[in-house]
Amino acid sequence: MSVQSGLSSRWQEIRRVPGRVPLRIRLITAVLALVAVALSIISIAGISVLRGYLLSGYDAGLKNPGGLHDFVQHYLFTQSTTVSFGGQQWLAYLPAGGHRWQPVLEPVTGRPGTQPTRLPQPAAPVTPAWLAAHDGQPVTVSAQSGGRQWRVVTYRQTFLIPSGGTTTGTLIAAADVTSVYRTVDALARIDTIVSAIVIVALAVVGAAIVRSSLRPLTDIEHTAEAIAAGDLSRRVPDRDPRTEVGRLGRSLNTMLAQIETAFHAREDSETAARRSEERMRQFVADASHELRTPLTAIRGYAEYYRQRGGLGLGGAANGTREPDAAPPGTAPLTEPDMDRIMERVEQESARMGVLVEDMLLLARLDQQRPIEHRPVDLLTLTADAVQDARMIAPRRTIELTVGSGAAFLVLGDEARLRQVISNLMTNALTHTPDGTRIDVRITAGRGDGHPPVRSAILEVADRGPGLGKEQAERVFERFYRADQARGRKTGGAGLGLAIVAALVAAHGGTVGLDTTPGGGATFRITLPLSAEAT
Repeated sequence: MSVQSGLSSRWQEIRRVPGRVPLRIRLITAVLALVAVALSIISIAGISVLRGYLLSGYDAGLKNPGGLHDFVQHYLFTQSTTVSFGGQQWLAYLPAGGHRWQPVLEPVTGRPGTQPTRLPQPAAPVTPAWLAAHDGQPVTVSAQSGGRQWRVVTYRQTFLIPSGGTTTGTLIAAADVTSVYRTVDALARIDTIVSAIVIVALAVVGAAIVRSSLRPLTDIEHTAEAIAAGDLSRRVPDRDPRTEVGRLGRSLNTMLAQIETAFHAREDSETAARRSEERMRQFVADASHELRTPLTAIRGYAEYYRQRGGLGLGGAANGTREPDAAPPGTAPLTEPDMDRIMERVEQESARMGVLVEDMLLLARLDQQRPIEHRPVDLLTLTADAVQDARMIAPRRTIELTVGSGAAFLVLGDEARLRQVISNLMTNALTHTPDGTRIDVRITAGRGDGHPPVRSAILEVADRGPGLGKEQAERVFERFYRADQARGRKTGGAGLGLAIVAALVAAHGGTVGLDTTPGGGATFRITLPLSAEAT
């Protein structure tokens, strides 16, 4: 089991080796291997064809045993000696059952004027099996010595005896083909050298081409690394979309854009959730603070009433109740005292009721509950609000300016729109000194939407102290007040402008503020005009 598991693990390691090799190395290796195989096949095929072509002439001469038979017949029965000649053919005779042939023709070599030298004989075996296997078929064998090559053919022949009979033997004919094999060897060496040069050149050129072709993948790798490091704005360089890499890069860029959008959306959602949680906590804290003040006042007056022993004798004399025993050292309450206590309780209760109504309105707007959408004349509502402000502050200069070009009809809830304008006027009256001028303008123009639509624009401008940058950024937040001490002399609970922003948004409009410290403030609301107005 341990041996099998060891072999299995080793095989798994071998199978994982290609996955560890870079792609460019695998491509170059594969190309070089294919080219090497192709060159080898071409060389082998070419050498084989050339060798067969060159040997075919020798084979044609060796496959004609007729003339050789008569020559050997004459040699055997005339007791002739072996003939030596300066040619390339060799001839021998092997008697039946013999183990050594008898040379008939022996080629010699040498320069003119020198003693000729016999060429080494072919190293052909004389076993019956070898002779039977190559009967009539040419075969190349080496010489008994030296580096020469012989082409050998054997024939089984029957020879006539002069006394009247026959004898059987094997005729062995050979031709010197050393020049053929030298030519083939030279061609093989040339093919090897040329193939090596081609492979080296292809390796250099192929490496450059593969590196250039894989550069887009390298760019994708670097882009992925940059994105993994946190740079979501990185993109793959654009390539020709007609290529595979170009289409891949375009698809990756589209995917990366979607990922970046989703990531930023998630970040924005998380940020919005944290801000919403913070606002909720602040809302709860502010609501608790605002509600605690009237509740504390009501409880304080009730406790004061109890500590003073209730209504005094005046109440008893009038028959309203039985007199209570006042605590020692305290005088019972009189009717004027009771009237003041009840008046303060009523005031605090009304204040708490207004606060609860405002918070309930904001909660309903947050739930996006539908509101009425009926044609409302915004100019009529504005004129009524200006007239009410003039009655409340008769010593102020409050001017209304009306633009021309359209009827100021909007779709909405008349009561809520009256509340919007009333809150803006109340804000201007409350947060500016007495005698400060207030200008109210209503005009028609293009809204801030995309695309902008024909809208009614209402501006309430004062010439008071204005707001700072931080105050202007937070003025529409719930329970935010410029007076951080939360004094009651400078206004209410800080929900008026938050209600304005929520109601305008519910009507499909926008709200804005232009202010300069010491130069006054201009609150602007924009509401789309109805079809009747346009």
